[in-house]
Amino acid sequence: MQSFSSSTPKTLSFLKVLEYLCFAAFVACGLISLILPNDPRFTIASAIALATFVFLFLVNQQNFKAARQNAYFSEIQKKADLYLINNNKKDVVNHLISPARTKALAYAQELIEDYKKTRKQARNLYYILQIGTIVLSGVTPILVLVDKLQAGQTWLKWLPVIFPAVASIVASVVTSFPLQETWISANTTVELLEAEQEKFVLGITPLYRCYDSANEGEQERKAKKSIENFITQVNNIHLNQVQETTDTKRKEETAEEEKTEQLAQQPS
Repeated sequence: MQSFSSSTPKTLSFLKVLEYLCFAAFVACGLISLILPNDPRFTIASAIALATFVFLFLVNQQNFKAARQNAYFSEIQKKADLYLINNNKKDVVNHLISPARTKALAYAQELIEDYKKTRKQARNLYYILQIGTIVLSGVTPILVLVDKLQAGQTWLKWLPVIFPAVASIVASVVTSFPLQETWISANTTVELLEAEQEKFVLGITPLYRCYDSANEGEQERKAKKSIENFITQVNNIHLNQVQETTDTKRKEETAEEEKTEQLAQQPS
């Protein structure tokens, strides 16, 4: 697989086309073998096409994964060198500053990708549950008419009971888990991290401005300090998000405990 990690886009496209052709050959040979069951050649060809398709599918998955990783690290490297190159400090680019900036940007990008994943999952689940609640609640009144139908199917009479119960469970899940808050909070964190990353890449704020001094030693010191400032800012944004999530959970647990205590104190 290592030999494919540096494949060109043309090679990747060619292998993908071969994968599709093998799948088409598998389908075609399979259909022909059904029409001509006494001819084993098409069955063998179908098996060979399927095996080749599976092999090419696995190879292409690995290739495209490696290509995405290469593009990802290439983009991070370009961002790390952008401010240094714009300031004509080639000697510093080849120094330890550029690798350190690359690691700092990669760390921030990993957090951004994690929050994007959280945002997508929370948003999709929130929409699915909300749509499910609306659909189930809307269908429930219609199912009440099933009792009036002279249908011989006994299970139809359970539908007016099952659908409201499922709708109630789905609505409880939506209210019990702060999916909307998680989605909005993760989206805010992504925007803050991306904005901070752009500030660091362009060096447009005093925290990240490295080359406003004529002394090369002072410039290098400020370049290192800008990396430290960037990591600190990214960690602060991340920790603030974690703290907000923890506080939200504590408030929910406290509210639930108070509600339980109030129910327990009510006279029977």
